[in-house]
Amino acid sequence: VQLQASGGGLVQAGGSLTISCVESGQIASSHAIGWFRQAPGKEREFVATVNWKGDSTIYADSVKGRFTISRDKAKNTVYLQMNSLKPEDTAVYYCGYDWFADTAPGGREVSDYDYWGQGTQVTVSS
Repeated sequence: VQLQASGGGLVQAGGSLTISCVESGQIASSHAIGWFRQAPGKEREFVATVNWKGDSTIYADSVKGRFTISRDKAKNTVYLQMNSLKPEDTAVYYCGYDWFADTAPGGREVSDYDYWGQGTQVTVSS
């Protein structure tokens, strides 16, 4: 399994940005994708996750109501739409593949994920 994250960039506070994670390789018929982020000097933290069908999601409290995770199965792509961005959202965003999620969303821990993309930088200026 390979994951390719893209779409990061520089945006002003209050703005919006959508990042993508494209899956390729031997993708299991049931798995979950999660988005995590890592700011300089901090540990990687959970942001959001979506299940295989795309009908069940979980969000971190810090992004709930501002971010939306979605999946386009035909394109093997998971999106993270980020609205009302804040400077504290600045980080490298990573997508992860939870092989054992079955039909549920993925876990909230880094250790729950088996594969990772390379990350995409999101910078929010004040």
